[in-house]
Amino acid sequence: MATELHETIFMAKQERHKNLFLNYKNLNIFPVELLKDEGLQFLERLYMKRNSLTTLPDNLAQKLPNLIELYLHSNNIVIIPEAIGNLARLQSLDLSNNALQLLCPEIGRLRSLRHLRLSNNQLKCLPPEIGDLQDLETLDVSMNQLMSLPDRLHRCLSLQNLTVDHNLLSHVPRHLCWLHRLNQLSMAANRLTFLPLDLGRSRELQFVFVDNNVDLKGLPSYLYNKVIGCSGCGVSSQTLEGDLGEVLGEALSEALVRLPAEVKVVASETDNIVPLEELAMRTLHRIYHSRPTDLSLLPPITLPKSLLDLLQFPLGHCHRCSQAMFTIIYPKLFPLRDTALAGVHRRTTVSFVAYCCSSHCLRTFDLQG
Repeated sequence: MATELHETIFMAKQERHKNLFLNYKNLNIFPVELLKDEGLQFLERLYMKRNSLTTLPDNLAQKLPNLIELYLHSNNIVIIPEAIGNLARLQSLDLSNNALQLLCPEIGRLRSLRHLRLSNNQLKCLPPEIGDLQDLETLDVSMNQLMSLPDRLHRCLSLQNLTVDHNLLSHVPRHLCWLHRLNQLSMAANRLTFLPLDLGRSRELQFVFVDNNVDLKGLPSYLYNKVIGCSGCGVSSQTLEGDLGEVLGEALSEALVRLPAEVKVVASETDNIVPLEELAMRTLHRIYHSRPTDLSLLPPITLPKSLLDLLQFPLGHCHRCSQAMFTIIYPKLFPLRDTALAGVHRRTTVSFVAYCCSSHCLRTFDLQG
């Protein structure tokens, strides 16, 4: 095996191969032949799947400077060196099925990276620097131990496919709604109890999977006709046989209980007065967005940081008129069994919840409008 490996690498150097396949070679350490002398300056794709590697060399970028794709699926890698950030041309990195417990911040220096696969590891968190990957299109972090996603993830403006199945997520960052190129979002088998109000507002987002989130009983109505999977969500099968009105009442209350702390009021249709705080926030938001590049034109204000953040990232937008909302919402429940999706998602009591900015919008909104 050692002789065969040596010959394979020797031929790759002599013939300036762009692709090198070292899968299933029982490698415990990174082959030193790849790192000798000048390395493989012409190599663009390196396949090392199904080996027993535990780490990567610090001089990988120095010896393989033109790597575009690196496949390390199914090894025993526990840590990757900080020098990984020096692979300036890397576009695809597959570290699935390893033993990673930590991802170094230097991952954010891979500015050419388009596909990052980290599924089936032991990650408990992701570094904020992932938000620096503005060309990233695919991120797969399924089957880890993540309890949250980085707030800066919304800076990955090119992200199209996000998979976070089988983790420990109880909520999704509100800023995720600002990923306007996101086409597919999969969050199955987590602990979700609530989804951001604006999730699904983007026309680009077409496919959403939230199967097996047993505490998830309400979906924003922006997701209507976009939810491909929601079986196993909502209350148990025993509760399905109970009183429908009671079930739906509980669904609405539990869907709203996880709203961010900025929400001071959950209003009803009989309310006709919008609180002064909400009116002020809406006015400031209009000023801010009319001249977003000239913050000096904002009037002098003193607000808590949580409210200042809301000026840039509102709680949500009215599902009827798209008015930004900050401290008050008017919810309207649409039981899934009363919609066209009832025949698709039979084993669930999850409902769609519309969030409106006023009692007028609440009365006039429907899922078809």
